[in-house]
Amino acid sequence: MSKVKRTYSSRSRLSLPSSSPSSSPPPTTKRKRFGEGAENEPPTKKRTTTKTSPSGTLAKSKQSGLRQLHFSIETSVLRACTICGLSYTRGAPDDESLHRAHCSRVQRGMEWGREEEREAEKAGVEEIQAAAKLKNGKKGRIICFKANVGGRIGSKLAILLETINLALSSPPLSNEILQSSKAYLYLIPSLTNAHREKIVGCVIAQRISTAMIVAAPSETLLERDFNQATDRDSPASSPTQRLVAVDTTSGLFCHPEALPTPLGIPRLFVPSVHRRQGIASRLLSAAAATFIHGCPLDPLNGDVAFTQPTEGGHAVMQNWGRGGVRIYEE
Repeated sequence: MSKVKRTYSSRSRLSLPSSSPSSSPPPTTKRKRFGEGAENEPPTKKRTTTKTSPSGTLAKSKQSGLRQLHFSIETSVLRACTICGLSYTRGAPDDESLHRAHCSRVQRGMEWGREEEREAEKAGVEEIQAAAKLKNGKKGRIICFKANVGGRIGSKLAILLETINLALSSPPLSNEILQSSKAYLYLIPSLTNAHREKIVGCVIAQRISTAMIVAAPSETLLERDFNQATDRDSPASSPTQRLVAVDTTSGLFCHPEALPTPLGIPRLFVPSVHRRQGIASRLLSAAAATFIHGCPLDPLNGDVAFTQPTEGGHAVMQNWGRGGVRIYEE
């Protein structure tokens, strides 16, 4: 029986070349043990996964929510409010804020509070009528003061007149007119604050000298027929025989002769929410009775005149004055 002799191959030794002055030995690579030299090696880069935060998605949604504007030549940006009648530019912040404030004052009126009451005696505010009852049963009061008053009451009246001028499309009253005028305000208790009142009506009464008589409806029809029948080449008639057209749409004509008239009403306004309650008639009656001290005026005798009235003002003029109110130029 023969014995098997195991033979192990020995590793072949690397034959190193002979060193020479001109050649340098190549670097030898050694296998490093586990854990050796780890502190000298740079850390291995790991793949990082980014998670989108809610703020990031919000920013992306904001960016994706951009709007593109287009010019529309056919559509106008000018809007006319059906409630207050004010025309404003849609999209303009100044115009829209002005419209909101104006529309609120036109519908609900302004407030009269403690600040105005503190200056009432100094400004010469007089209470013309207390416990003035309206058609709906509410009671208020009528006050009066000079239209050119200063202080807080003057600022309140200036804002009120600005609202009235915008609502009526009228020019502002000059300083000469305000100096010869009085302001009559109708106040009712506020529903939200017991220490404040609402301004639900305003009348500006002015001292004037002359006014024109309003023509009767029959005279107006004759004037229209005369204008249609008159030839262009015919000579013009005398100015005293012709009527002055004040408002052709409502058929308001006047006789051109100027007659003495002491009281004029350049502004009359009642907020839309408080109309049909007799506020305008009460204010006009208070102005006619107290404008000239100790001398009450009667509209039936032609003592009161209006400026060119609107459609609503024309109706008030006819109902209150019963055809006796005249027309004057502001």
